[in-house]
Amino acid sequence: MNPVTVDAYLAGVPDARRPALVRLRELCAAELTGFEEVIAYGMPVYVRPGAEAGEIAWANQKQYISFYLMRTDVREAFADRLAPYDMGKACLRFRNPAKVDFDLVRDLLRATAEARPGPAC
Repeated sequence: MNPVTVDAYLAGVPDARRPALVRLRELCAAELTGFEEVIAYGMPVYVRPGAEAGEIAWANQKQYISFYLMRTDVREAFADRLAPYDMGKACLRFRNPAKVDFDLVRDLLRATAEARPGPAC
């Protein structure tokens, strides 16, 4: 399946994960004012006006929900809060949808929105 809208993307995810993914979308809409929501690389991505690349994305993966934070400056500023989590270079992984830390995600989104435009990884 290659969704062309975020609504289509959400329609194709497992029922058990949909509420967490819908909540991620709601947080992105609330905190990333002015960012464009698009589908890129097969997942929802949020692009700052005038930027060529997305700064935030999220996805349903086989084993977890991924939250992509592509701004290295924001990741570095939150290093202490991110340390306890399963995280790759730019991917914060939540294996249990019920344990998504929406407070942390909200704070990461706010920091991204407040950051000056800059390169994403």
